[in-house]
Amino acid sequence: MIQKPEKASYLLAIFAGMLVLHYHLLPAVIAGLAVHVITIKLAQRVPGNWGSMAREVILGLIAVCVVVVLFGIGFGLWSFLIGHHGMADLLAAVTETLGNLKRTLPASLALSLPDTVEEIQSNLVDLMRENGRHLSQVGMEGVKIFAHVLLGMVIGGMTALHSFKGVETWPALSAALHARLKGLSESFYKVVFAQAKISTLNTILTTIYLAVILPLCGVHLPMVTVLIIFTFVAGLLPVVGNLISNAVIVVISLGVSPAVGGSSLVFLVLIHKLEYFTNAKIVGGEVHARAWELLCAMLLMEAIFGIGGMVAAPIVYAWLKAELKNLDLV
Repeated sequence: MIQKPEKASYLLAIFAGMLVLHYHLLPAVIAGLAVHVITIKLAQRVPGNWGSMAREVILGLIAVCVVVVLFGIGFGLWSFLIGHHGMADLLAAVTETLGNLKRTLPASLALSLPDTVEEIQSNLVDLMRENGRHLSQVGMEGVKIFAHVLLGMVIGGMTALHSFKGVETWPALSAALHARLKGLSESFYKVVFAQAKISTLNTILTTIYLAVILPLCGVHLPMVTVLIIFTFVAGLLPVVGNLISNAVIVVISLGVSPAVGGSSLVFLVLIHKLEYFTNAKIVGGEVHARAWELLCAMLLMEAIFGIGGMVAAPIVYAWLKAELKNLDLV
């Protein structure tokens, strides 16, 4: 039977999750969980026979190093993707390719596309002008997200250090909340790091195709490095991330020739089919969830909370399933 402190901890966990998604705090929570999990995994390698003071100092140094490394990696990827030769150029290449397709598609399909590349760019400018007041807030929003992520990392490191102290002496509600956090961190670790393995495999295969097979056939796609990094980052989102990156690669390939576009489509479909097997083996083996279960959770969470809900859905679903399993309900 569930005790009152546990019931209260479940209600508080649900309420906290809704607040995080409603107030767009998901980047901070993900950053904090990443630091929390990695710090704990590394801290478990610290010998237990060291003094309490020395152990706390070592754990503090580990947390600081994890924050610095993760922040550096994230900032580097962000700078590369949005900087020179990054996502802006990739978007321009996609736009130009769509404009060129106007000349080769059948008339019935071509009518749905703008007449020229300049018209596409003009439409983008009009859209930016219409939403100018929103775009003027982008800089401030970026600063807010940056601050949230940094604070989330610091909090994640602090909670990791605190989790090693004796839980048995805590009040009942605090111990129950700690159990909820432990379950969330374990689910986060299983989902995110399993998905990272899948994304890495997908990126390696895509790299072989873009940087080895196509050049050997005399075909050189533009912005291969950006495409590879984008494939890895998008692949961290289960199922749909791979579809997004594949669509971009196919469009860029069509800009070279229809034959290259067709070969890219065939190759990436094969990779996508392979991802179903790897999802079933890696993610399914970790959280006991099939791809269709994750898709249903992502669709539901996206409908309720938007894009943030879709990103959080695999973690929340794995967490919910683990909690139900602990209660012998599934």
